[in-house]
Formats: sequence, C-alpha cells, structure tokens
Amino acid sequence: MPKEEEDTCESLLRSKLEASLQRISFLEMENEQLRRDNALLRAQDAARRSMPRKKTQAFVGSISSSQEKQMYQTGTDDGLQCENSISRTEFFGTSVAARTRSPRVPNPPPSPKSSSPTAKPSKEAGLPPPPPPPPLPLPLSSSRSGCRAIKAVRRVPEVLELYRSLTRKEGKSDTRAGSLGVPAAASAREMIGEIENRSAYLLAIKSDVETQAEFISFLTREVENAAHGDISEVEAFVKWLDDELSYLVDERAVLKHFPKWPEQKADAMREAAVGYRELKNLEGELFSFRDDKRQPTSVALKRMQALQDKLERSVHNIERVRESASKRYRDLKIPWQWMLDSGIIAQLKLGSMKLAKEYMNRVVTAVKLDAFSDDEEVTLQGVRFAYRVHQFIGGFDEECKHAFQELRKAACDC
Repeated sequence: MPKEEEDTCESLLRSKLEASLQRISFLEMENEQLRRDNALLRAQDAARRSMPRKKTQAFVGSISSSQEKQMYQTGTDDGLQCENSISRTEFFGTSVAARTRSPRVPNPPPSPKSSSPTAKPSKEAGLPPPPPPPPLPLPLSSSRSGCRAIKAVRRVPEVLELYRSLTRKEGKSDTRAGSLGVPAAASAREMIGEIENRSAYLLAIKSDVETQAEFISFLTREVENAAHGDISEVEAFVKWLDDELSYLVDERAVLKHFPKWPEQKADAMREAAVGYRELKNLEGELFSFRDDKRQPTSVALKRMQALQDKLERSVHNIERVRESASKRYRDLKIPWQWMLDSGIIAQLKLGSMKLAKEYMNRVVTAVKLDAFSDDEEVTLQGVRFAYRVHQFIGGFDEECKHAFQELRKAACDC
C-alpha cells in the first residue's frame, strides 16, 4: 500500500513538472513574440514619420494583418489558447483602429430662443433691411407672480411669541424641527488599478490630439462666442457640448493639449446649468407635493421636514456663493439673474410656505382626532416648524396666517 501511494505521488509530481515545463516553453515563445511586436511597433512609428499619411495607414494595416496572422498561426501550431495572447491581439487591433479614426464632424449647436433669422437686404429694392425684432423677454411670468406673492408676505409677531412661550415652558433651547445633519461628503474613492492596455489608451489620446484638432477648434469658437440670454439656453448648450465631447477618448486628457480651450468658461457653464436644474427639480418636487392622508401623521410630518431641509440647504448654498458666482458669470457672458431672490428662489420660498400650511393643518387635524398620546409635544413640533418657515421666508401670507391661528388655538387648548 505505501508503495502504491509513492507511485501515485511520483506520477502527480511528474505531471506537474511536465505542465510547468510546458508553461515555461509557452512563456518563452510569448516573450519572443512580444519582442517581435515591439520591433514591429518601432518600424510602424519610423515608417509613419518618413512616409505620407495614406502610405503610412496602408503600411500599418499590412503590418497589423500579418502580425495577427502570425500570432494566430503560432497559437494553432502550439495547440494552446491563452487569454493573454488574445488580449494582445485585440490590443494591437484597437491601437491601429484608434490611429485611423476619422475626424469628427460636429453637429450644429442649439440655436438660442431669443435669436431669429434676420432678413437679407433686397438688392432690387435697395432698401435697408428692417431692424431685427427685440429679443424675447425672459420667461419670468412665474417668477413675477412669485415676487408679487412674496411681497404680500407679512411678518406675524404671534408666531415668535407662541414659539418662545412654548419653548420656554419646555425648558429647551431653540432647536430646528427636523433638521437633519448633513454628513460631510466623505466619499473615499476606491483605488483605481492600472489601466488595461495602457499603451493603446495613450495612442488613442495621441490620435485624437492629431486628428480632432479642427473639431476642437470649432467647439472652442462656439464656447467662446456663447452669449445666452436665458439660463435654459445654457442648459441646452451644455448638453450639446457634452454630447460632442463624448466622442473623444478622454475629454480632459485630450483637451489639455489645446491651450486655447476655454476650460474656465466651459466649466462655469456646466456649473450654472447643473445648479439651475437642481433648483428647478426641487421646485417641481415642492409644488407637486401632496399630503397623503392615508399615511400616519408621524410619517407625513417627517416627509415635510425632510423636504424643507432639502429646500433650505439648496437656497443657502445659492445665497452663499451668489456674489462671487454672479460676478464670474457676468464676466463670462453667462446668465446669472436666476440666482437673485426675485428669480427661482422666490418660487421656492412660496413652495416652503405651502409646505408650512400643509404641516400646520396636519398637526391641527391630529390634535383634534387625539391621534397622539402627547398632544402638547406634537403641537410644539408644529409651532417649531411654523417658526422655522416664518424666519426662512420672512413672514406668512393670509392663508398661512389662518393656518397658524388654528394651530395657536390647538396649542392653547392643550
């Protein structure tokens, strides 16, 4: 029995040794193939520099095809299939394809809404062309109504009095109801591994720098000459620009080779478009909010508090950077009026007042129905929220003031 075990171990070791020798021989062949590939690439580079472009492309194509055939024959003769050899074949194919990529033909940029085609002068009539129509006014009808509604807001001293009396009775310091701590955005990025086919990636970047110069010059002129009258036009332009730049292998890596690229203005346009879109999405979320009576009161109140938190953060962020950003936008001919209090911020504050009214009505209904064991606590929560919105907006309108009076009655009855 021990002798049979020894024979078995010996046969296993022998098979492992044979496999290792076979692997070593394959690696030597692969190393030799890599040397040939390196020599071929050097020959390609030398030929590309010395020959015209069309002859160079034909030469590179013939070399790549002969190289692929040689690698395929080598793999067939040895009877071995290895993922590394396959990936190298794909690597050389992609590098050659990247070199021969045709120049990009850009799509025309979106035309501004405020611009209209001017009539050409009539040679027969000999009359000067009519003056161009004045630019369309900015779509501020909703913001104007928002400004009128904000002007109708008046401070309600009773809010402050009731808030102070209740918080003094509770013996608690003034804390914002439902304010959620914003965790620092400590999103630790994962380590990025070595890029596969690094040389093919660099060759593709080099190819874009060489072949897409005219395309990038066109984009450069469009960005430098962009002067929009409405921030929504900037949104459309930024979308078009990003679609065009996505054709490049790596936008940042390619554009850094073009010193005339207006990076500051392009980034500022993206920043303005993203900031405006976030506020518009928040505005839609606010005005589409409906208090679902089927939900428990505690859940509904938390939803309103979370939405108010989100609203206040967004408005405070805009107000914090408004002075510096608006000056930068003016210098770069980017619309900046949307950042003013008379713009979309007025609409957001109206939405906040609507949210406060829903909140106070929900609290009053819950107190009347005895939905909570501690009515005084939920009433205090409603007063805190009303005070918070009152300070944020600068007052209440008549409807919101009426809702507060109902909340005040409920607080006095507790």
